[in-house]
Amino acid sequence: MFSRVRGYRGSLLAAAIGLAAIGSSAAQAQSQSAGVPVASAPIIANGDARAPYAWTDFCKRMPAECTVNTQEADTVELNSKLWKTIVATNLKANRDIEAITDQDHWGVVDRWDIPEDGKGDCEDYVLLKRKRLAEAGVPRRAMRVTVVIDEENAGHAVLMIRTDRGDFILDNKRNAILPWSQTGYTYVKRESQTRIGWTSLGGLSTPTVASLR
Repeated sequence: MFSRVRGYRGSLLAAAIGLAAIGSSAAQAQSQSAGVPVASAPIIANGDARAPYAWTDFCKRMPAECTVNTQEADTVELNSKLWKTIVATNLKANRDIEAITDQDHWGVVDRWDIPEDGKGDCEDYVLLKRKRLAEAGVPRRAMRVTVVIDEENAGHAVLMIRTDRGDFILDNKRNAILPWSQTGYTYVKRESQTRIGWTSLGGLSTPTVASLR
């Protein structure tokens, strides 16, 4: 899952295509910030799930990133100011990080980390976005690292923000932020909101894959 890299720039042609896509995606993301999205139904959690082993290792190294403060709100009120912050944070992180496999980056199959060196794969984008949004005042408890199966039938990590208007997905594969039900992904599990651990999402599938980038 997490060793796969999205949008890796392996050639001049790929880089040129990627730059064009980023420009289009940036325009799409900027248009999103004009207003608060329409409300949709939240996803339903379904019991406990096994934590990814690389997440467990990450938590040993950076325990403060994995604690659950049940005094925090488990959802946020989504107003226009917060939505603009979420959109801008997602776009900036997607621009800031160079996609690279864990094998090429660290010499291991799977490692989770906050990409301080500007390089990482899907879960590293997630951890950076969560860190930056927490610094902007968004409660960590309302932001959950989530594991999905993508359109290539591969494991992928995204950030789910739980709001009073539904659950929205921040993704390094696209700049547009979508309700969970519009991503085309199959939802496997996410961080628990009640304890240090993970909860199952029951393999819920969404009907269509939104356009990448």
